Amino acid sequence: MTAVSLEHATLPADTGEVTLLIARRVEPGHEAAFEVWAKGILESAAAFPGHLRYGLFRSSGGDAPWFLVHRFRDAAACRAWQESPERATWFADCEGHHHIEVARRTLTGMETWFAEPGSTRPAPPRWKMAVSATPAIYPISVLGGLFLMPHPTALPLLLNSAITAAVFNVLMTYVAMPAVSRLLRGWLTP
Repeated sequence: MTAVSLEHATLPADTGEVTLLIARRVEPGHEAAFEVWAKGILESAAAFPGHLRYGLFRSSGGDAPWFLVHRFRDAAACRAWQESPERATWFADCEGHHHIEVARRTLTGMETWFAEPGSTRPAPPRWKMAVSATPAIYPISVLGGLFLMPHPTALPLLLNSAITAAVFNVLMTYVAMPAVSRLLRGWLTP
Protein backbone atom coordinates (compact mmCIF):
# COMPACT_ATOMS: atom_id res chain seq x y z
CA MET A 1 0.00 0.00 0.00
CA THR A 2 1.12 3.56 -0.60
CA ALA A 3 0.54 6.49 1.68
CA VAL A 4 -1.97 9.10 0.61
CA SER A 5 -1.12 12.44 2.18
CA LEU A 6 -3.89 14.83 3.15
CA GLU A 7 -1.46 17.66 3.39
CA HIS A 8 2.26 18.16 2.92
CA ALA A 9 2.26 21.38 4.90
CA THR A 10 5.27 22.83 6.55
CA LEU A 11 4.72 23.80 10.12
CA PRO A 12 3.44 27.35 10.55
CA ALA A 13 5.75 30.10 11.71
CA ASP A 14 3.35 31.48 14.33
CA THR A 15 3.57 30.52 17.99
CA GLY A 16 0.03 29.17 18.49
CA GLU A 17 -0.84 25.62 19.52
CA VAL A 18 -0.33 22.94 16.88
CA THR A 19 -2.37 19.74 16.55
CA LEU A 20 -0.87 16.90 14.55
CA LEU A 21 -3.49 14.40 13.32
CA ILE A 22 -2.15 11.16 11.80
CA ALA A 23 -4.20 8.34 10.29
CA ARG A 24 -2.58 4.89 10.07
CA ARG A 25 -3.99 1.74 8.52
CA VAL A 26 -3.12 -1.46 10.37
CA GLU A 27 -2.73 -4.76 8.57
CA PRO A 28 -5.15 -7.43 9.83
CA GLY A 29 -3.66 -9.49 12.63
CA HIS A 30 -1.27 -6.74 13.75
CA GLU A 31 -3.73 -4.60 15.75
CA ALA A 32 -2.33 -5.55 19.18
CA ALA A 33 1.28 -4.87 18.09
CA PHE A 34 0.22 -1.54 16.61
CA GLU A 35 -1.59 -0.50 19.78
CA VAL A 36 1.52 -1.23 21.88
CA TRP A 37 3.67 0.73 19.39
CA ALA A 38 1.18 3.64 19.22
CA LYS A 39 0.93 3.97 23.01
CA GLY A 40 4.72 3.85 23.25
CA ILE A 41 5.36 6.57 20.68
CA LEU A 42 2.58 8.77 22.12
CA GLU A 43 4.02 8.46 25.65
CA SER A 44 7.53 9.14 24.34
CA ALA A 45 6.27 12.32 22.62
CA ALA A 46 4.45 13.34 25.81
CA ALA A 47 7.80 13.55 27.60
CA PHE A 48 9.00 16.21 25.14
CA PRO A 49 9.05 19.87 26.18
CA GLY A 50 6.02 21.69 24.77
CA HIS A 51 3.92 18.54 24.25
CA LEU A 52 0.48 19.26 25.73
CA ARG A 53 -1.52 16.05 25.32
CA TYR A 54 -2.24 13.15 23.00
CA GLY A 55 -4.97 10.77 21.95
CA LEU A 56 -5.36 7.40 20.26
CA PHE A 57 -8.58 6.57 18.43
CA ARG A 58 -9.04 2.93 17.45
CA SER A 59 -10.25 1.89 14.03
CA SER A 60 -13.98 1.51 13.59
CA GLY A 61 -13.23 -1.78 11.83
CA GLY A 62 -12.54 -3.07 8.37
CA ASP A 63 -10.21 -0.84 6.37
CA ALA A 64 -10.83 2.23 8.57
CA PRO A 65 -7.66 3.83 9.96
CA TRP A 66 -6.53 4.41 13.53
CA PHE A 67 -5.89 8.05 14.50
CA LEU A 68 -3.03 9.39 16.60
CA VAL A 69 -3.32 12.98 17.82
CA HIS A 70 -0.56 15.13 19.30
CA ARG A 71 -1.02 18.67 20.64
CA PHE A 72 2.00 20.91 21.03
CA ARG A 73 2.48 24.32 22.63
CA ASP A 74 3.78 25.74 19.35
CA ALA A 75 5.29 24.90 15.96
CA ALA A 76 8.82 24.76 17.38
CA ALA A 77 7.84 22.07 19.92
CA CYS A 78 6.12 20.06 17.19
CA ARG A 79 9.15 20.36 14.92
CA ALA A 80 11.50 19.32 17.75
CA TRP A 81 9.51 16.11 18.25
CA GLN A 82 9.26 15.34 14.53
CA GLU A 83 13.00 15.78 14.06
CA SER A 84 13.99 13.93 17.26
CA PRO A 85 16.11 10.77 17.47
CA GLU A 86 13.47 9.31 19.83
CA ARG A 87 10.80 9.52 17.14
CA ALA A 88 13.18 8.09 14.54
CA THR A 89 13.90 5.15 16.85
CA TRP A 90 10.19 4.36 17.18
CA PHE A 91 9.77 4.36 13.41
CA ALA A 92 12.88 2.25 12.86
CA ASP A 93 11.33 -0.35 15.18
CA CYS A 94 8.10 -0.70 13.17
CA GLU A 95 9.33 -0.86 9.58
CA GLY A 96 7.01 -2.73 7.28
CA HIS A 97 5.22 -5.05 9.65
CA HIS A 98 2.02 -3.62 11.01
CA HIS A 99 0.90 -0.20 9.85
CA ILE A 100 0.99 2.32 7.05
CA GLU A 101 0.43 6.06 7.34
CA VAL A 102 -2.46 7.02 5.09
CA ALA A 103 -2.96 10.66 6.08
CA ARG A 104 -1.42 13.48 8.09
CA ARG A 105 -2.68 16.98 8.87
CA THR A 106 -1.10 19.78 10.81
CA LEU A 107 -3.71 22.07 12.35
CA THR A 108 -3.28 25.36 14.14
CA GLY A 109 -5.70 27.63 15.95
CA MET A 110 -9.34 27.44 14.91
CA GLU A 111 -8.62 24.89 12.16
CA THR A 112 -9.23 22.14 14.70
CA TRP A 113 -12.92 23.12 14.85
CA PHE A 114 -13.26 22.78 11.09
CA ALA A 115 -11.13 19.69 10.37
CA GLU A 116 -12.74 16.43 9.42
CA PRO A 117 -10.57 13.38 10.21
CA GLY A 118 -9.86 11.46 7.02
CA SER A 119 -11.01 14.33 4.78
CA THR A 120 -8.86 15.50 1.90
CA ARG A 121 -10.29 19.02 2.08
CA PRO A 122 -7.92 21.70 3.35
CA ALA A 123 -8.97 23.93 6.21
CA PRO A 124 -10.92 27.01 5.12
CA PRO A 125 -9.16 30.39 5.00
CA ARG A 126 -8.76 32.01 8.41
CA TRP A 127 -11.05 34.92 7.52
CA LYS A 128 -13.89 32.46 6.80
CA MET A 129 -13.24 30.68 10.09
CA ALA A 130 -13.38 34.01 11.94
CA VAL A 131 -16.60 35.05 10.19
CA SER A 132 -18.27 31.70 10.85
CA ALA A 133 -17.32 31.76 14.55
CA THR A 134 -19.49 34.87 15.06
CA PRO A 135 -22.87 33.09 14.70
CA ALA A 136 -21.57 30.47 17.16
CA ILE A 137 -20.30 32.95 19.74
CA TYR A 138 -23.28 35.33 19.57
CA PRO A 139 -26.08 33.08 20.94
CA ILE A 140 -23.77 31.69 23.64
CA SER A 141 -22.88 35.23 24.72
CA VAL A 142 -26.52 36.35 24.79
CA LEU A 143 -27.80 33.25 26.60
CA GLY A 144 -24.85 33.29 28.98
CA GLY A 145 -25.52 36.92 29.81
CA LEU A 146 -29.18 36.17 30.51
CA PHE A 147 -28.93 32.89 32.39
CA LEU A 148 -25.39 32.33 33.65
CA MET A 149 -23.97 35.75 34.54
CA PRO A 150 -26.59 36.80 37.12
CA HIS A 151 -26.13 33.68 39.29
CA PRO A 152 -22.47 33.42 40.36
CA THR A 153 -22.14 37.13 41.26
CA ALA A 154 -21.35 36.30 44.88
CA LEU A 155 -18.25 34.41 43.77
CA PRO A 156 -14.86 36.11 43.48
CA LEU A 157 -14.23 37.63 40.05
CA LEU A 158 -11.54 35.10 39.02
CA LEU A 159 -13.68 32.09 39.95
CA ASN A 160 -16.75 33.60 38.27
CA SER A 161 -14.71 34.22 35.10
CA ALA A 162 -13.25 30.69 35.17
CA ILE A 163 -16.74 29.15 35.39
CA THR A 164 -18.03 31.36 32.58
CA ALA A 165 -15.02 30.56 30.36
CA ALA A 166 -15.38 26.82 30.97
CA VAL A 167 -19.11 26.82 30.14
CA PHE A 168 -18.61 28.96 27.03
CA ASN A 169 -15.69 26.79 25.87
CA VAL A 170 -17.67 23.54 26.21
CA LEU A 171 -20.66 25.02 24.39
CA MET A 172 -18.46 26.38 21.59
CA THR A 173 -16.51 23.15 21.15
CA TYR A 174 -19.30 20.60 21.41
CA VAL A 175 -22.46 22.45 20.38
CA ALA A 176 -22.06 25.71 18.50
CA MET A 177 -19.00 25.19 16.28
CA PRO A 178 -19.99 21.70 15.07
CA ALA A 179 -23.45 23.03 14.16
CA VAL A 180 -22.14 26.17 12.45
CA SER A 181 -19.39 24.33 10.57
CA ARG A 182 -21.97 21.78 9.29
CA LEU A 183 -24.38 24.55 8.32
CA LEU A 184 -21.72 26.59 6.50
CA ARG A 185 -19.68 23.67 5.09
CA GLY A 186 -20.48 24.52 1.47
CA TRP A 187 -19.31 28.10 1.93
CA LEU A 188 -16.30 27.26 4.09
CA THR A 189 -14.84 24.63 1.75
CA PRO A 190 -16.57 24.85 -1.63
